[in-house]
Amino acid sequence: MAETSPTPAAPGAATAAADGGDPGPTYELERELQAGGAARVAGVDEVGRGAWAGPVVVCAAVADGTEPPDGLTDSKKLTPQRRTAMAGLLREWVHDHAIGSADPAEIDELGMTRALRLAATRALDGLSRPPDTVILDGKHDYLGAPWPVRTRIQADLSSVAVAAASVLAKVHRDSGMAALHPRFPDYGFATGVGYPSPAHRAALAEHGPTPYHRMTWSYLDALPKWRHLRKPRPDPDGQIPLL
Repeated sequence: MAETSPTPAAPGAATAAADGGDPGPTYELERELQAGGAARVAGVDEVGRGAWAGPVVVCAAVADGTEPPDGLTDSKKLTPQRRTAMAGLLREWVHDHAIGSADPAEIDELGMTRALRLAATRALDGLSRPPDTVILDGKHDYLGAPWPVRTRIQADLSSVAVAAASVLAKVHRDSGMAALHPRFPDYGFATGVGYPSPAHRAALAEHGPTPYHRMTWSYLDALPKWRHLRKPRPDPDGQIPLL
């Protein structure tokens, strides 16, 4: 995909959040990085880190400086319906994007920090061209070399590229979890998407984990019928705190 020169967004672009009228994401951080020589900036965000089942999913998104779809904001501030609609608009609008994931077996084998790095690397490798700099949501750089990284707490609220990545990652993961519902209807995957909802907890107590559950996680300790299935955690060396 050919590189385009950023064009200034119209006054007030990307400033109206979908809910509550709060200021929305802007290009302020992207332009700061571009002024420092990073012509191509990717926003990166993840979803699924705290779930008990399913993958961790990362999206890398590159915006071109034009005005994003009205109402773009952090995915958590959008209803499921608005989030799905926004993702459809973003796929057409965003200059470049790619999704990467690490499945439950990889999370169990690597630990969450390394699994996040794997998923993020897969996403960045999927872009048409590598970025000069990555904006990473949060305060911990789980990505590291060779990617130049700028971390920013709540970047999904302040950066257009990261906000777009947050929506695209969330909708991608949610749709994948919902697709598991016909096979595992008791676990509430269509709505709870692998997080510990009451229905999910009850199904685990009765039926045990599915092949899509993370088997090194401590929730198994609270399930007398199934705690023997828990696998040892990976070597913590090299892991960084993520919360």
